[in-house]
Amino acid sequence: MMGGLLAGTSETPGEYFFHEGLRLKKYRGMGSLDAMEQKSGSGPERYLMSVGIKVAQGVSGSVVDKGSIHKFVPYLINGIRYGLQDVGAQSIEKFQAYALDGTLRFERRSPAAQYEGGVHGLHSYEKRWTNSSMTHAATTSEKKRKEYEH
Repeated sequence: MMGGLLAGTSETPGEYFFHEGLRLKKYRGMGSLDAMEQKSGSGPERYLMSVGIKVAQGVSGSVVDKGSIHKFVPYLINGIRYGLQDVGAQSIEKFQAYALDGTLRFERRSPAAQYEGGVHGLHSYEKRWTNSSMTHAATTSEKKRKEYEH
């Protein structure tokens, strides 16, 4: 379930190439037709291909080079720690116990609540995933234009 998250790191399989000045890496999700046709790993079994019908449940494409996973994993670990801290659990074991005994409950959030919880009201913003120069920037006008197109 972390393929898309880790894709683009130097330790993952795939070929690097340049496009419009960006160093990219080919990405192939296990549920993609490309992966199913290659029949490598757990793809065929996972997606019930024994009946002979291939239905894509993933994508193939390209992702921006993220560098080594050794720079990326500490951010994931801290993200888990902060998430546990937010719900009052000191460990994953405590988190599991809270979920089983009803101390921890999950809530459904409406699309309006999800929007309100995200970045809004800014003309532009920058979302940085790490301390490196890898950033994702978007402007409100771009986002609204895309919403109106759909």
